[in-house]
Amino acid sequence: MAEASLAVIVPVYNEEQVLHDHLQRFIGLEADELIFVDGGSTDQTKVLIEQKGLCCLSSKAGRASQMNAGAEVIKSDILVFIHMDTVVSESDLELVKALFEQSDIVGGRFDVSLSGRHPAFRIIEFMINQRSRFTKVSTGDQVQFVRRPLFESMGGFAEMPLLEDVEFSKRLKKMGRIACLPEKVMTSSRRWESHGIFRTVWLMWKIRLLYWLGVSPEKLAALYRDAR
Repeated sequence: MAEASLAVIVPVYNEEQVLHDHLQRFIGLEADELIFVDGGSTDQTKVLIEQKGLCCLSSKAGRASQMNAGAEVIKSDILVFIHMDTVVSESDLELVKALFEQSDIVGGRFDVSLSGRHPAFRIIEFMINQRSRFTKVSTGDQVQFVRRPLFESMGGFAEMPLLEDVEFSKRLKKMGRIACLPEKVMTSSRRWESHGIFRTVWLMWKIRLLYWLGVSPEKLAALYRDAR
């Protein structure tokens, strides 16, 4: 049986300042398909990506819309969604391919580590990973992956301004077995460092709680913007 093909989809928005550090890393992943989706950047993000000979689509703003737009043109068997500031290795993608040799696996995510050195980040990482392992619910920072036919049948990510990753993973876990890989991908801690570690933790937990209580994603997105 032929090995499953794998596509990497990366939503981008005003990434000009960090592209130099990250583009070569994505090229080095050697995915069967690699596609960037720009959500209306006002800087040179799309131009710089295309200058490297890489595919960069345009879509309306919002990660859900961007990731859905990328998935629409992908032909590979497996979809892997990676944020620009998350570090994934070629061996990580090989693990994902190997996982899908198990027919009951529908999708999954990695454990996450944060780039900052503050001891609080180690506690935050632990809590994120344990919560996700227990609930089978994940966020985009954890690199979500899914079988393409299933993603399409589910209608992709819900077109919502915030928590589209959480909403999708909640639906996905009803479809079959979720793989919670213990291997860690590293994501940037700049959000916590810029706005305060404990302030950011409180904000994220508050948003998750309000979402669970039924507050609309539109109101939560406004809260998120105002707090930042």
